[in-house]
Order: sequence, then structure tokens, then C-alpha cells
Amino acid sequence: MSSKQANSMEELISVIKDGDTVIAGGFGLCGIPEKAILALAESGVKDLTFVSNNCGVDDWGLGLLLANRQIKKMVASYVGENKLFETQFLNGELEVELVPQGTLAERIRAGGAGIPGFYTPTGVGTKVAEGKELKEFNGKTYVLEEAIIGDVALVKAWKGDTFGNLIYRKTARNFNPLAATAAKITIAEVEEIVAPGELDPNFIHTPSIYVQHIVQGENYEKRIERKTTRPKQVN
Repeated sequence: MSSKQANSMEELISVIKDGDTVIAGGFGLCGIPEKAILALAESGVKDLTFVSNNCGVDDWGLGLLLANRQIKKMVASYVGENKLFETQFLNGELEVELVPQGTLAERIRAGGAGIPGFYTPTGVGTKVAEGKELKEFNGKTYVLEEAIIGDVALVKAWKGDTFGNLIYRKTARNFNPLAATAAKITIAEVEEIVAPGELDPNFIHTPSIYVQHIVQGENYEKRIERKTTRPKQVN
């Protein structure tokens, strides 16, 4: 097996074209592919459909692409931390598809598993189910949800080897393993790249077969989306 390691994120991002569907890992600002997003913001590519749990914040994460008017449609579960998102949606500049969080995860997982669709009770009787097929199983109604497959997936891992095997760190794992399986091309950015054989196979979360390109990032900021503190206790 040959190395999949690239020298820079900029050369990898060139595979993303106008109008592509991109699946991004992350939850809030935790585990987002921030270096890929920064490179994409500088690339000028536009009319993108992004599939991600949320859309970052106004000045970080996918919020940077919103500010550049690079995202045409957003498929997400939660959008409450981004005022720019709200403004663009209300002004008709941004198409939005809100998906229940578990359903979004399963739609991405199904795309990676080659399953075209599945039935779920979530959303039945709400706007989520409008225009979709309903079917009854054992006296209960379910709605048909279709799988999501991206042109490109952008994921962030803690460690990876040059073959593309990936390990995520704690809660930064979130949507990343799902996203990595569900696109035609998966680009992984990692904090540390090691030689093949250095990762314990028992702890690999994403096997290399799902990853086409891997690149090492530097100087990760690890921002906190919303900082909450307790008042200092005075004795």
C-alpha cells in the first residue's frame, strides 16, 4: 500500500468543485476539520451543499464559508449559534434542510454502508415528514429517510498513519467516523501522522480503505463554542 499523505491542505482542497456536496465532521466546534475549512475559504469555490451537525459560529468553522457566500445549502441538525446563518436564511440567501440529529447521523451512516434509505418514527406528524413516504410497521407509522452521499468528506482526527488509518480523540470523534465513510473522496486532517504499524489496530476508528488523502495540520486553536463559568466562591 502506498502513502496517502499530502504536503499541504491547499493541494487537496482543489478536488472540491463548485456545486459539490461536502460532508464535514465535527459537533459544535469540537472535532471540526478547521484547516480544511480555512483552505476552502481561500479557494473561492462556491454553491456548495454542506452536510454537518451544525454550521459553526459567526467567525469560525463553517461560519467562515457562510461569510464568503460559499454555501448554497446547509443540511444540519442545529443552527442556533450563528447569527449570520439566521440572517442569510431569513433573507432567502441560504437554503436549509433541518434534520433530527439521530436521523442525520443515520442518513450519513447509511450512505457509507450502501443502504439507500431507512424507516424511522422520528419526525412523523411534523414538517420533517412532509412529502416523504410513510409506512406502517406493527401498528406504528414510520417515515422513509434517504441516505446521504457526498462528493467529498472532510474529517479531523487526532492521529493517523500514512496509509490513512485514523484515531479520533474522545468527544472529537462525534460525526467524523460516519462522514469518513459516506463520500466519494475523503480528506483527513490529523494532528499527528505516524508510520504504518505504529497505531494499535484495536483502536483504529476509521480504516484506511475509507480515506483517500491525509495531511498533518499545525497550530490547532481548539476554540470553545460557548464558555460557561461559575462565580468564584468566597469563604
